[in-house]
Amino acid sequence: MKLYMKQKVFSWRDKFHVFDENQNERYYAESEFFTIGKKLRIYDYTGNEICFIYQKVMSFLPRYFVNINGEDVAEVIKKFTFFKQEYIVNGLGWSVDGDFTAHEYVIESDGSIIATISKRWLTWGDTYEIDVPYPQNEVTALAIVLIIDAIMAQQAAASSANC
Repeated sequence: MKLYMKQKVFSWRDKFHVFDENQNERYYAESEFFTIGKKLRIYDYTGNEICFIYQKVMSFLPRYFVNINGEDVAEVIKKFTFFKQEYIVNGLGWSVDGDFTAHEYVIESDGSIIATISKRWLTWGDTYEIDVPYPQNEVTALAIVLIIDAIMAQQAAASSANC
């Protein structure tokens, strides 16, 4: 199934809406306001919280946790790399490899593709296409996309602050 995630641009906190191939709203995500470390919550279209994402603040490399039903199911750690984006997903045995432009990603487990992610170029607000072959991986893959977006936004903010 393909999902399309679009960031709401004019908002005090990060907000994303997720639609399926038929433009039906499936999920939405919101960050918490004024927190130490990034915190995001994913809701289904009826407003029920289905996932909580939080950042471990005191860490050399960016590190996030994915909590579903009150249990940490994954820890996502950005690897130290120079030319491409790589992440480890502890707890699920997944890995995430991105290209040099940070617009194309593949989530894999033992050579099997869990999801492919494509970030659109030149859009108003971040827009992603997420292709998840198996529905049971949908929410976790969506959480990983939100984590990648948060890390990329933090890196962009840090590099613009250094200019």
